[in-house]
Amino acid sequence: MAQRRERIDRGIKVRSDDVFALTSWREMAYLAAPRVFPVLALFILVLVASVYWERVLVTTCMFALLAMSWDILASAGMVSLGQSLFFGIGAYIAGTLNYYLGISPWLTIPIATIGGGLVSTLVLLPVLRLRGIYFAMVTMILPLMIERIVEATKIFGGTEGISGIKTLGSVHIEFVVAAVVVWTALFGFRRMMSTDYGLLLKGINDNDRAVMSAGMNIYYYKAQALFMASSVGAFAGAFMTHAYQFVGMPVFALDYSIIPIASVAVGGAGTLAGPMLGSFILVPLSELLRGLGGLRVVIYAVILVVCTVGLPEGVFHYLSRKYNQFERWVKVER
Repeated sequence: MAQRRERIDRGIKVRSDDVFALTSWREMAYLAAPRVFPVLALFILVLVASVYWERVLVTTCMFALLAMSWDILASAGMVSLGQSLFFGIGAYIAGTLNYYLGISPWLTIPIATIGGGLVSTLVLLPVLRLRGIYFAMVTMILPLMIERIVEATKIFGGTEGISGIKTLGSVHIEFVVAAVVVWTALFGFRRMMSTDYGLLLKGINDNDRAVMSAGMNIYYYKAQALFMASSVGAFAGAFMTHAYQFVGMPVFALDYSIIPIASVAVGGAGTLAGPMLGSFILVPLSELLRGLGGLRVVIYAVILVVCTVGLPEGVFHYLSRKYNQFERWVKVER
């Protein structure tokens, strides 16, 4: 007798989707656990971590923001290979405002977040009609062009960059700010994607022609998604400029484009939580392997391939399925 594997939602999940979630502590705990536990775990982890690993966690939060910004763009049908464009523009706006005008980091970061989002949106506005690999190629080329312009014109410190930029105060303050922003962005954007507005963005990704035939101006909504995603990336750049006390050409490096995409591949696309989880796997892993020298890249690549091949759906989707469903074998009649 042939058999097949069947996946069924757990009873508690079914009950939690209804009014039972408000009348039972067990159902409420079931719903709250996947949201509350990671938040508490991150704050508890930093209490026992050294200053070095606290800085690693701050960097991880920024890469998580870049990965989420990539996921927002992809949800609206825009595949990006240049998150470093958003990161770099935000970094230079914050760095120059602080260095040349002496503006406090508490003001430069929000200004760079909004300003970086506006500049990035205006730069990419003419190519919003491009789709697929054509849009991706433009996003990859632009940061390389800006890098060469800075090198050739020697503006903003040229190849040496600008150093001596003020910090937020201490690494503890940086971590609190980074953690609050990354969790706010995650829950806020996940909430947005579950609304009608989010469904419209997903509709553009699934079939933009069908959305256009319904009378929607998809380029208007794609521009909005681009502004939100680039603002998130610009915040990461502005924040890291003050954390490193330096801004220069390296802020347009490919690392800030490749690692977010790798995080999405490991964590799982389309959920925002998946890319964030991928960042929290890959960035600390990269630091753990730093002592292996040249072998670090090889081992890192092998782990990346194993994760993407073994769990093509992403780690987050796998964990979510295990939490919400159980599997059983059933007989198949022929």
